[in-house]
This record gives sequence, C-alpha cells and structure tokens, in this order.
Amino acid sequence: MACVMGIDVGTSATKTVIFRDDGCPVSSGVVQYGLSQPHPGWAEQNPTDWWNAVAESIRQAIAGAGELGVRSQDIAAIGLSGQMHGAVCLDAQGQVIRPAIIWCDQRSTRQCNWITEHIGEDNTVEWTGNRPLPNFTATKILWLRDNEPSSYEKIARVLLPKDYIRWMLTGDYATDVSDASGTLFLDVRHRRWSSAMLESLGIPMDWLPTVIESPEVAGYVTRSAALSTGLVEGTPVVAGAGDQAAGAVGSGVVEPGIVSTTIGTSGVVFAATDGMRLDSLGRLHSFCHAVPGMWHVMGVTQAAGGSLQWFRRTLSPCEEEVARATGQDVYDYLSKEAETVPPGCEGLVFLPYLMGERTPHLDPCARGAFVGLTSRHKRAHMVRAIMEGVTFSLRDCMQLVEELGISVSSVIASGGGSRSTLWRQMQADVFGKEVAVVASAEGAAFGAALLAGVGVGMYSTVQDACRSTVRLTDASRPRDAAKKAYDHMYGVFSQLYPQLSEAMHTLHVLHVTYAKLAF
Repeated sequence: MACVMGIDVGTSATKTVIFRDDGCPVSSGVVQYGLSQPHPGWAEQNPTDWWNAVAESIRQAIAGAGELGVRSQDIAAIGLSGQMHGAVCLDAQGQVIRPAIIWCDQRSTRQCNWITEHIGEDNTVEWTGNRPLPNFTATKILWLRDNEPSSYEKIARVLLPKDYIRWMLTGDYATDVSDASGTLFLDVRHRRWSSAMLESLGIPMDWLPTVIESPEVAGYVTRSAALSTGLVEGTPVVAGAGDQAAGAVGSGVVEPGIVSTTIGTSGVVFAATDGMRLDSLGRLHSFCHAVPGMWHVMGVTQAAGGSLQWFRRTLSPCEEEVARATGQDVYDYLSKEAETVPPGCEGLVFLPYLMGERTPHLDPCARGAFVGLTSRHKRAHMVRAIMEGVTFSLRDCMQLVEELGISVSSVIASGGGSRSTLWRQMQADVFGKEVAVVASAEGAAFGAALLAGVGVGMYSTVQDACRSTVRLTDASRPRDAAKKAYDHMYGVFSQLYPQLSEAMHTLHVLHVTYAKLAF
C-alpha cells in the first residue's frame, strides 16, 4: 500500500501523520514542547526540541501504522510544514547558534523602523510584496546584528523551522516559495530571492537555502536520520510549505474564490489567487501559494486560539481537571459553557491583541482588553466574548480580502477552532457566509502529505490531489437574527482599537520603563 507522510512543526507540538493515497489517515504521532518568553514580547524555541519531537512523532506514527500492516517501506514520500517566519541560525558546522526567534516574537520593531528609514517602505513592498513587520525573519536577523553581534558573526545559514527539520532529515539546505514569502527576503512576484533586498540589508545570499516550488523533491532521508526515526534511507522529502499554505492545500483552497479561515494559536484568513494581489497599506500579506503558479493573500490575527488558551491557563486553571474527570476536551468544555450566553455577550467585547496585532493594525504595541464588563458578567460571558472577538478580528481580515476585489464564493474553516460547532456557527453569523469544515482534522500535515504525493507522481497536480482526497462536511449557514446582532457588536469592536490605541502605546512605554527599575 503506497502511503505518504506529512509532518507539521507547530508552535506547541509537532504532528506526524501517515495517509493512504485516498487521503484517509493511517496513524499519527504528536509530541509537545514549550515556548520560552524571557522578556515581554519575546518568543523563542529550541530547534533541538523540534527535532526530538519530529523523530519521536515519526516513530509513534510508524509504530501505529505497523499495527495495521503498513510498514515504513510503504511511505513513498514525506512532506514538511511548519510555523512560519522563525529564524534558525546555524554556524559553519551546521550547529544551532542560539534559540530560534519564532513568528510571534515582537522585539524587532526598531529594525522595522530602520528598514523603513534606510531602505524605504515603497522599495520593500516593490522588492518583496510586503511591509517590514517584527514577525518576519529579516527583522529578527537584523535584531541579532544590532543586539547579539557575537551570535550574528557566527551565522553561516538561516533556515525556517520546517527547513531545519529538512536539514536534519536529508542534509540539504532548501525551502519552498510559500514559507520563503514570509521572510522579507523573497521577491514574491518572481518566486526567487530578492538580491536587491538582501544587498540593502547586508545579508549574504549564501546564508539562504535553495528556494523551490512546494511539490518538488528537495532531498532524501539520510542513514543517520533513518536510524533516529525508523524511516527508510532514501525516502524522498519534498519542499513542503509554510503551515498556512499547507493547511490551505489540506482544505482544498487551491483555486480562486475559495477562502479558508484557520483558528489555531493564531487566526488566518487565506484567499487563493491566480495572480499577485497587493494591499497598498500592507495590512494583508501577499505570498506565493504552495500551488505552482498561484499566490495568496493572508490576514493574520496574532492571538486567536491563543487568546482562549491564555484564558484557560491564567483564569480558568481548574477546568482541565474538570474536563478530564468528565471525559471531555477542556476546550469543548469551555465552548459548551459559552453556548449558555447569547450573541453579543450582553454588551461584553474582547480585543484579542494579547501579542500585538498584524491585520489590520500592524501594531506590536496593541494590547488585549475586555470592554463593557459589569458585575452581571460571568466566566461564560468572558469565554464567549473571546470567541466573538477573535471572529470579529477575522472579519477585519475578510473585509480587506474583499476590498482587493477578491470574490469569496465559499469559506472553509480549519484548525482547532473549527472543531467547535459554536465557533463555526459564529463565523457564519459574523461573516454572513456559509462556512463548511474539512472532514479531515489533520490540517497542515494533510496538506504537506498531499504535496509529497504530487512530488512523487501519486497525483498529477495539487488540484488533482485535492479533488481526489479533500471532503467537506458540516456546513453552517448564517442566521438573520444573530447576524444582525453581530453587525451591531462588530461596529462597536471596530471603534475600540482607534479609541484605545494611544493608551495602549503609553502602557507599553510605561511597562518598558518600569521593567528596568528595582522596586
């Protein structure tokens, strides 16, 4: 039986899944790891933790498949996906120099300003298709130049998270066009590294890996990697894609007019396009798609599911024990609690800016807030307000997509949030559009596996792979009364950031000032 493997290196865990050629999962493995935040706004992870998780999750998946008669020799190819934008710096011996600065890190605001002042925003958009943001890899490398010169001087290679795993699996330095689009080093229009941008930043071209299309074979499993994982030496590994593009492939978002919403740690609105589209203000990202010859626009909410995770961890720590005792997932438990509250949460609004914000505000100093709290509000109101606030933020993204003239014929929900019936219905009501969900819950790992199948000829094209394997189910339709209520609440939500922005920035300055004092 010919199978393919998809590996997704996420922010909180790595997931490895083996699929049959009809898209049905055979077995999987999941290994979690932590996130380090040594200072406010910082976010780092150890690439060695990723590799250990990948190796263990592969062994788990192979062991599970073996119980069903599927052997590692049956894995025809491997596809990689992972969190985007992270800066993995290697020295000349291929050793990790320091912990990776990952996608949600906000420390490089000064470097963004430097790019704007010395290179110019117009040039940056012209050369790369995007404005400088703290999330992008380039600004993280400049932060190292300015703040850790001893680390910067050792750099021989800069890799993205999934591409570090490729290096460990195959010994090859390569990336794909979709993941490379989020570095601020790529000429997105022409799908190649931007020599103009690299020269202006003073970054050597040879620090960067070879960039190829997502379904192309990029290397083969080495003997040492085979011994560590249980894979067969010589198994092809395709380029793969960043987690959002891979997730879009796994959801069938590979043709114009189809839009996906993903609620994971972050939240994303993703629209496939047959040509490059630019938002002149840079509020939407313009990236290469994992489908050769296609692009996509993407709006990002920094803390989507991450906001609910923060609430569970910080304000509702006992719920995990209650959920475990009742045999429920803790987020299912919270979602059911939120169902007891009507749309609009009786006047309570949540701004999900716990990690700054990207779309539409482009503001690393944005802060989260509950607005409208009264003594009547209970925990269930707060949970639902978080879910509604995240969905309003995704509506911000959706409206920008439509303002670019991209028609939205259908919406497909994916990510952990799509498992909540309440959150899916909420999206349908807030967007005023039918929202379907993909039958497979494997997300980016599924998309990575499909790309692997294309790479070794199991499917003729990415579109063919999706037509053969992706199935939709559980469509939620907007309800008139709920849509009307949400339209009013969204109007309030839209006013709050402009009204609170100055106070948010003052609080940021005060926090930085007081953090340096000893009380």
